[in-house]
Amino acid sequence: MVSVSQNPDPRTNDQGFLVNSGDWCEAVALQLAQANNIQLDSQHWEIIWFIRRYYDRYQHLPNARVFTKAIAREFGETKGNSRYLHQLFPEGPLKYACKLAGLPKPPTCI
Repeated sequence: MVSVSQNPDPRTNDQGFLVNSGDWCEAVALQLAQANNIQLDSQHWEIIWFIRRYYDRYQHLPNARVFTKAIAREFGETKGNSRYLHQLFPEGPLKYACKLAGLPKPPTCI
């Protein structure tokens, strides 16, 4: 299970992912988003909380295709498609959702 702390200054690796996922909290997500030029709104949070639940349940991260399909099952086809997810996370939906959620870098991401 991914824990949540109140660490105001978490350590990240050279790619901007948290070194310790236990350092994650919403304030950290906001810091990571700012560092990546992403302005979080309710649509982003929906995906961030989704991927955290997914990781907590399955103890691994999906590939991009499975991620998109899982979003579609949870929220419908309007949100479970590449166009919508790229609007939220233009540089890579799965990679940046995981990064902002305090999760490891997905193994399928470059």
